[in-house]
Amino acid sequence: MSLTTNYFELFNLPIDFEVDLRALSGRYHKLQQAVHPDNYASAPERERRLAVQKAAQINEAFQTLKNPLKRAHYFLELHHTLPESANQHILDNAFLMQQMELRETLAEINDTESLNDFLAQLTQSQQNIMTTLSQQFEAQNYESAYYSINKLHFFEKLYEEAMNVEEKL
Repeated sequence: MSLTTNYFELFNLPIDFEVDLRALSGRYHKLQQAVHPDNYASAPERERRLAVQKAAQINEAFQTLKNPLKRAHYFLELHHTLPESANQHILDNAFLMQQMELRETLAEINDTESLNDFLAQLTQSQQNIMTTLSQQFEAQNYESAYYSINKLHFFEKLYEEAMNVEEKL
């Protein structure tokens, strides 16, 4: 089992933003069994070290591919595509307004029912962005995908903040 740089190849999955999470999980467990330290207990030092490196790569690849945000970043990286304007700060006024409104709404939440409604809204927004991202990757529209990734990142952070509010209620 050689070290590979492509996580999709490692798990024998098509290079696509859409990933079959059940297949990913099944292949992860099989690969982990194959490189388990017990299998290499009596092997030479070099083989044991390679098994540890391979296990680390498998873990990193699995964590990347199972998380939509990490997978989206990896997908862009794999295609050697970072938009030319990635370092420019382009303001999407509508999205900035939405961010402010969502943060205000979160700050005003003081009961579990309102928080659950807010979390459902965030989940739906995340799903919408995931659908858009999938379409953008399919069309190889990496510039737009980059900005969708940034939006998804915002919603994931806001979701975490909302979960912190839940602990205080």
